[in-house]
Amino acid sequence: MRILFIEDEIKITDALQELCKIQNIDCDVANDGEEGLLFALNPIYDVIVLDIMLPLKSGLEILKEIREGDIKTPVLMLTAKGTVDDKVKGLDLGADDYLVKPFSAKELFARIRALSRRPDQDIKGEIITYEDLEFNTKKNVLEAKGTEYKLSVKESKILEMLLKRPNQVFTREQILDRVWGFDKEVNENNIEIYVHNLRKKILDTNVKIDTIRGVGYSIGKR
Repeated sequence: MRILFIEDEIKITDALQELCKIQNIDCDVANDGEEGLLFALNPIYDVIVLDIMLPLKSGLEILKEIREGDIKTPVLMLTAKGTVDDKVKGLDLGADDYLVKPFSAKELFARIRALSRRPDQDIKGEIITYEDLEFNTKKNVLEAKGTEYKLSVKESKILEMLLKRPNQVFTREQILDRVWGFDKEVNENNIEIYVHNLRKKILDTNVKIDTIRGVGYSIGKR
């Protein structure tokens, strides 16, 4: 799981980073709204924790812009006590949950885990269906036109990333970051090898993986 914290209180973000490290959770931190928006527009996160009161750009502005940019990452808003209007605005703009400050770390991470399990519209439990593909994310098994393929871990991560956001272009950097993490020995040619293998498996289906020259990849209908 990878979390983005957009919060301007350094003591809070330092503590959250330490808790993430203990739980083996990857996280990034932004301490103002403009930096936070740049991070949030990257679709690599499983959950975004977003404070409403931020310097340079408010949390509500960030939420509005990422939803308009078709970023569907679950968002947990942090609100001040008693700010009912902010809660309503946040939910109306596409927030998935909210938590009132001050909060307990235990409750925060419980809510984060719940949001990270929340399925997209085309996902039922551990199964992702798209057109005539069915992908079991737990078993790493792809069914295409009645044929089952056992995918490698890397193939599975790439396919899951693409299928959860059909027609969205993922850059090579985003895929490297999400699939290979901090492995500095990997280069972009590795992605092409795995994408090539996936293309062979879905060759006779209604689905294709497009290469966006100089940018990255997206999955969509033929």
